[in-house]
Amino acid sequence: MPDALRVFGRSRVILGTFRTNAFPQRQLYRNLSSTRFLSFPRIPSQLKPNAIEKSTETFADSVRPTIRNQVLFVLLGSTSFFLYSAWATNIETASVLEKLKSQSSVWQVQSITNLDLRRFQQMELVKELRSTYKYLNTQASEVPQLVRSYINAAYVAMLQPYADATEGRRLCWKICMLNAGVWFLWQFQRMKPMMNRAFVHHPLSGLSYTLLSSVFSHSHFLHLAFNCLALEGFGSAAATYLRQAQDKTPGQLESTTSYHFLTFFVSAGVFASLVSHVATVRFQYPKLIAQLASPTSKPQVTDTWASAVAAAASTTTAKSPASAAAAATTTAAASIKGSLGASGAVYSCVTLVALAYPEAQVSLIFPPVTPISIQTAVLGMVTLDMFGIYRRWKLLDHWAHLGGAAFGAFYYYYGPSLWSHTRAAL
Repeated sequence: MPDALRVFGRSRVILGTFRTNAFPQRQLYRNLSSTRFLSFPRIPSQLKPNAIEKSTETFADSVRPTIRNQVLFVLLGSTSFFLYSAWATNIETASVLEKLKSQSSVWQVQSITNLDLRRFQQMELVKELRSTYKYLNTQASEVPQLVRSYINAAYVAMLQPYADATEGRRLCWKICMLNAGVWFLWQFQRMKPMMNRAFVHHPLSGLSYTLLSSVFSHSHFLHLAFNCLALEGFGSAAATYLRQAQDKTPGQLESTTSYHFLTFFVSAGVFASLVSHVATVRFQYPKLIAQLASPTSKPQVTDTWASAVAAAASTTTAKSPASAAAAATTTAAASIKGSLGASGAVYSCVTLVALAYPEAQVSLIFPPVTPISIQTAVLGMVTLDMFGIYRRWKLLDHWAHLGGAAFGAFYYYYGPSLWSHTRAAL
């Protein structure tokens, strides 16, 4: 085992930052020893001491991690979920249509529209909430009247807004509750190793499912709050546009938009994660290795424990090309941060809404500013992310933001028609 690996194997360094970029170093070093994508390649015969002059392959080319599994995961997963959602929408629409026709003989001869189906579902929802209300009153019959009145008031205060909200807004609330549940798990110290492994996507980990799980993961409360606040507003508006686009399709009924919006949100999130993954694996990581493996690279400043360990590894193994390559790999990998958060999917919602409703205006809550056009705001955010990539800012995952914006624009132009054709084919 090279000395560099021995040094890193004994180190237990824990560093954290937060799509946002965040990945504790403990998990990173575990990946260096256990993930096959990070295993160092065998040194080719050209790199042996007696034949170094004949080597034509750079070290950056020989250790580049793969993106094939991640691309296949996104393509196959998104396609499968898209097909399932279209099929489930057809099934639910047929079920609601049958129930509506059974209510009255008038619907047997009168043409039914999407508005009729949604009104019927709204009535069914109100009936279900009232039935739950009666059940709670029955169960609380032995509770003092004063306490029971407070319980009833709390129930109405919570569920009345739920009944009045649009279907898309209710779905956004459910997604926010899922995000809050994952955030709650982050607060337990014993859960953090598992959360770092399963709910943070690190480009060098070799994992694919974390492209999806990281979309619903937020380790900091402010990160969770900002994403959920944006999703509650722009997500519900995006769901409204998808519903309106479906209403324009002649001869095709749709009783619910939940499956369609959920497919859009999930696909946008994993696509944004994939863009960040590809950008890191194909551009950032090889460039770092090339710089660190270069004989002219400058020694690193050991102002942190992690950099001190990396510097020690580089110094210890400077005698052989293989050891120098391994030290360059560990140092480059230590500078690659993992990412998590729903920012990419939220960016898709914002971009979709900006294209669908160009006359809409938005403004910041903190600090309060004069409202501006939503398209101007989106252009400003995209420009800021591009500048962040140019300046190599690492606090936010700018590649994921741009990937989410690109997916939102793509779905605005092609998503609704593709959805309608898929439903018709099924």
